[in-house]
Amino acid sequence: MQTRTLGTTGPTVSPLGLGCMGMSQSFGARPPRDEMITFLRAAVDRGVTFFDTAEVYGPFHNEELVGEALAPVRDDVVLATKFGFAFDTDGKQTGVSSRPADIRAAVEGSLRRLRTDTIDLLYQHRVDPDVPIEDVAGTVGELVAAGKVRHLGLSEAGVGTIRRAHAVHPVTALQSEYSLFWREPEAEILPTLAELGIGFVPFSPLGRGFLTGQVTADSTFGEGDIRATMPRFEREALAANLALVDLVRTVADRVGASVGQVALAWLLAQQPWIVPIPGTRRLERLDENLGAADVELAAEDLAELDRASTEVRVQGERYPEAMAKLIDR
Repeated sequence: MQTRTLGTTGPTVSPLGLGCMGMSQSFGARPPRDEMITFLRAAVDRGVTFFDTAEVYGPFHNEELVGEALAPVRDDVVLATKFGFAFDTDGKQTGVSSRPADIRAAVEGSLRRLRTDTIDLLYQHRVDPDVPIEDVAGTVGELVAAGKVRHLGLSEAGVGTIRRAHAVHPVTALQSEYSLFWREPEAEILPTLAELGIGFVPFSPLGRGFLTGQVTADSTFGEGDIRATMPRFEREALAANLALVDLVRTVADRVGASVGQVALAWLLAQQPWIVPIPGTRRLERLDENLGAADVELAAEDLAELDRASTEVRVQGERYPEAMAKLIDR
């Protein structure tokens, strides 16, 4: 089985991880718990060793699900989770909070739900503008010293925040969106990560299903599907953005792979320290995604994909306004 190492000192993991959010929220009705436990264990059987969750997914349900499913193989997998949101007494998300006391409380909850003594990779889910990142990194550093966390990660953090955190405690990985559908990290983020020896974990590497080739101009997104709220999936934008999929399909047909496999293979070819975490709840889609690690793209294929993703002007913002406000710049 191929492996990759996150950054210079991070964990060694499978070349593709598994994003687990969709097993609890954001993509329609929550599937039966027993089916997802079986699915997660099947992913391990197929060689996946890197699993991504967060306390806010559900909230809390996803960590409980992942913890139960992976408890029998805990020593064989790398668990990543996230803190950084605040909740009311009913468990409803109310905003962001990375106060040191809240970080410590979140970690205790995550350890309990994940059925583990140590979190392998702990991300700040979103930057808290009211708490200096130095305090956040310092608090996680104390948790590392206590043996409750192994590695610090950041999510959707800007270059300045990354540098300030890294100066206090080594940042092992950054998680942010990156794909042929969204290449903004190439301008400043990726060079900074290369300089500092930090790994990169792209979420939504398939553009929330857009780059699978399964979304069409007639696709609709029902209740509970986050794509129904996203500008890029609005009717006119969706129709325009499909031009990118058509160009990726040209390469896919030539190399004998699916559109999704080519999109993931392109990501894997960018840097050896990039580990995408496509999410799925279906075994056939998981098998397809994992097959991307075996897709070989020639230099001319990569160049053609680069041209395609720059020539097609993607329509629509990445997030609705309320979500966009949480992104650190």
